[in-house]
Amino acid sequence: MEDFVVAHNPDDESSLPFLIRLPLPSGPVVLKVRDTWPRTSKVYCHPSDDWPADPSIVERVPVRSCVRRGAAIDLVLDRGRENRSQFVFTRARGRQMVFWQSARTRKQARPNVSLPTARASGVEELAIIVDSHERYAWKFSRQQATTTRRALTAGDYAVEHDGRILAAVERKSLADLVSTITGGKLWYLLADLASVGRSAVVVEDRYSQVFKLDRVRPAVIADAVAEAAIRYPSVPIMFCETRALAQEWTYRFLGAALAQHRRTDGADELADQLPRPTHDLPAPEPTTADVRAWARANGLEVPDRGRLRPEIWDAYRDQ
Repeated sequence: MEDFVVAHNPDDESSLPFLIRLPLPSGPVVLKVRDTWPRTSKVYCHPSDDWPADPSIVERVPVRSCVRRGAAIDLVLDRGRENRSQFVFTRARGRQMVFWQSARTRKQARPNVSLPTARASGVEELAIIVDSHERYAWKFSRQQATTTRRALTAGDYAVEHDGRILAAVERKSLADLVSTITGGKLWYLLADLASVGRSAVVVEDRYSQVFKLDRVRPAVIADAVAEAAIRYPSVPIMFCETRALAQEWTYRFLGAALAQHRRTDGADELADQLPRPTHDLPAPEPTTADVRAWARANGLEVPDRGRLRPEIWDAYRDQ
């Protein structure tokens, strides 16, 4: 089997400075890449038309295995470290995208945490409404919740009480968030969510990934997220690292909204049950300062300090 080869990209105008050649049995695959190995995060790749006739080689490594498995290519190099990686072929926004990842970067992308099994805010079997337009919707199978699909005017997931929506959550991948911002739809989305009362946007990724975007200036996205917090402080944008954590946060948020409504609604009902006074309360007794000011305004002589004469009090009460 041929070697795995990394070379400099001869196209100086490309944002991907390296080329790699994968020695598949059916024929080599050439990709433009941002880095020579996925050490700290996934590496974005783009298919290249051909391999240069006189490449500037950066690295050449013998290959133990290079096999295509469905939408991925598994690569095993013949060296002790940084020897196993995978190329994942997918489609986003109507075009093919390729990501190069290793076992280390996959592990870093998934926080090593165990999700709790306790009820959200003590709510038993939280009934969550899923927007009927939501594709690949969360099932909340790990949480104590049930779901029903129905068209929502705002958000992708919601809870209601007596037919009124109490809270809603809009779910976004980072790519969706970027598309919403660059397409100018973010402010309409936040305005709809703000009308609900309790709402949020949850992103299935880390905030740090905003600054690794290569198809749009990261500062544009970061500024839009900051501006959203200023213009719509009642609609937070939460970055939750992974799909599972975003789903868990949504479950907790909706549960807290329903529990808060029940507490507030119960307090209002208790207040309605308290006995009402059947007569008007007496007017408060005037102070000496009030009577002194009234007397002076009506031309009556009163001392600056001390008690007032009984006839002054009688005149005040008889007015």
